[in-house]
Amino acid sequence: MLNHLPGVFIVSDSIGETAEMVVRAAASQFNSGTMEIRRIPNIADTDTLDEIVHQAGTSHAIIAYTLVIKELAEHLRAEALKYNVVCVDILGPLMEAFKSVSEIEPKREPGLLRKVDEMYYRRVEAVEFAVRYDDGKDPRGINLADIVLVGVSRTSKTPLSMYLAHKRIKVANVPLVPEVTPPEELFKVERGKVIGLTINPEQLNHIRAERLKTLGLKGQASYANPDRILEEIEHSRTIMKRLGCPVIDVTNRAVEETASKILEIYYRRLSNV
Repeated sequence: MLNHLPGVFIVSDSIGETAEMVVRAAASQFNSGTMEIRRIPNIADTDTLDEIVHQAGTSHAIIAYTLVIKELAEHLRAEALKYNVVCVDILGPLMEAFKSVSEIEPKREPGLLRKVDEMYYRRVEAVEFAVRYDDGKDPRGINLADIVLVGVSRTSKTPLSMYLAHKRIKVANVPLVPEVTPPEELFKVERGKVIGLTINPEQLNHIRAERLKTLGLKGQASYANPDRILEEIEHSRTIMKRLGCPVIDVTNRAVEETASKILEIYYRRLSNV
């Protein structure tokens, strides 16, 4: 009889991280010092399982596994029983419980949790990117972005950047102002990455006037002056023509609707790469 914890073989058809976390959590309840853990990930054949069972048997180790592929799990259990090796299924009982209550068949696809985690972290990274490279703060973001939005103020560049970030797309946006020369990076990125946003002058005037009211400023400020707005829009059209970029009219469009148009352009470009 052992007076210390046995070694553990972590067996998985993914990376085995879940099983190892559970094993270490259980082992922490025993005041027994160190414990040897061997993780064997990405199992795809029964021959490897046979070898693991043989090694576990000769070293008096336990096997803890997260095999979602049914045939592999059944083979491992049968081999472990044959050689009297203790074998613990980490996911199986809970998956069966979910199946029993929901009457939904599990996908049995290895690595799904890791894929979900990767999607989450890509979303966080895209949101941080949108904040960092919002409103032309740093032109270096133009080369790093998946999409670059350009347009005059109040054409929904920032809301669109954040909306697309939640779809894990890195977006930088650059305001087009007559008095400010656009960054050279805009004219050097691959064709199709830059997307222009334009808007009806009357609607832009209304949006800006309302914005000034919320700030406690007078509507006569140049920001909401009709002549100034026409000048800005004409300037933006000139820049967009130089860029040769697709242009979307955001007049009376919801952010979701404009984002859908942007995504069409984005995925069309990717398919042509």
